[in-house]
Amino acid sequence: MALKPPVTNLDHIQGNSNASIELVEYGDYQCPYCAEFYYVIKELQNQLGTNLKFIFRNFPLEMHPNALHAAIATEVLAKYNKFWPMHDMLYENQAYLHDKNLINYAEKLGVNEQQFKQDFKDKSFADKVEKDFESGLRSGVNGTPSLYINNKKYEGEYSLDAILAYIKPLL
Repeated sequence: MALKPPVTNLDHIQGNSNASIELVEYGDYQCPYCAEFYYVIKELQNQLGTNLKFIFRNFPLEMHPNALHAAIATEVLAKYNKFWPMHDMLYENQAYLHDKNLINYAEKLGVNEQQFKQDFKDKSFADKVEKDFESGLRSGVNGTPSLYINNKKYEGEYSLDAILAYIKPLL
């Protein structure tokens, strides 16, 4: 399966925009596998450096009751150029994703409670999450995390060694 649509400047991107490896993750902030994989991504970024461009797309699953609000919260924080700090905070505090915690995290990142609550009601942030989710469905996502490496669905093991072995020939 191919990534649909391809990465654009509307995506959340970390790393070198001209990197030879483009890694897209569809993730859910309440998914325990995504939380484990968060640390694999950090190590991939560390080892691959400027050879890696990492993109995160939201794919909140219905089985996780706090995942949708967590995803919307990251989109709200993106308005303040704080998507990645919020993304990291949510994975590092995955057991604490209730709305009150989301407000606290936003405040820690410099967005006051009133502003966060006002922004959270703005439908455009939920629409962005929905757009990510729909792109995941079109791309063949059937669980989280799901990875696409250079626009192709990665079907291998989700260990650091397996992903590095897959990527090295692409460098």
